[in-house]
Amino acid sequence: MKNITLLAAAIFTFIAIGANAQKFAYVDTEYILDQMPEYRGAQKQLNDLAKDWETEIVKMKSEIETLYKDYRAERLILSEENRVQREKEITEREKKLNEFKKDKFGPGGELEKKREQLLKPIQDKVFDAIQELAKDNALDFVFDKAGSTTMLFTNPNYDRSDEVLEYLGVAAGTSGTGDE
Repeated sequence: MKNITLLAAAIFTFIAIGANAQKFAYVDTEYILDQMPEYRGAQKQLNDLAKDWETEIVKMKSEIETLYKDYRAERLILSEENRVQREKEITEREKKLNEFKKDKFGPGGELEKKREQLLKPIQDKVFDAIQELAKDNALDFVFDKAGSTTMLFTNPNYDRSDEVLEYLGVAAGTSGTGDE
């Protein structure tokens, strides 16, 4: 019995020592990206592009509504041929509107492609800086506070977000500490 207790104590001590030997940190990539002027510029460019397309959508919808109102007001006096033609025009415009929305905002649409084109190089740059930080500091694990990993508590002593910014050559702003 004494040997089993001694063995259990030795295993527990070994596990505790092993856990202490692992080094970990966390970063907040959302905070890091928000501090980067090139990321903010890319986000603004994407927002402006989306806003322009939304304006175009509103214009197209307005034109369709006008066509439909005019059609409803005149349909009783239109010949069958003209009614069919106007209905077809309205349907075609609605189809064009739906295609436009899909082409711009749908999966694989222009906005998604532009986002990939503008943001992926910046995100890769951040990832490379995190890798370099981990290597330089012999870190075993680096968690992302902004990601889908739920971190219920974070000790600011382990937050390396500002160090990642240093690797990127970006001065940390005053918008937050990264452990919000």
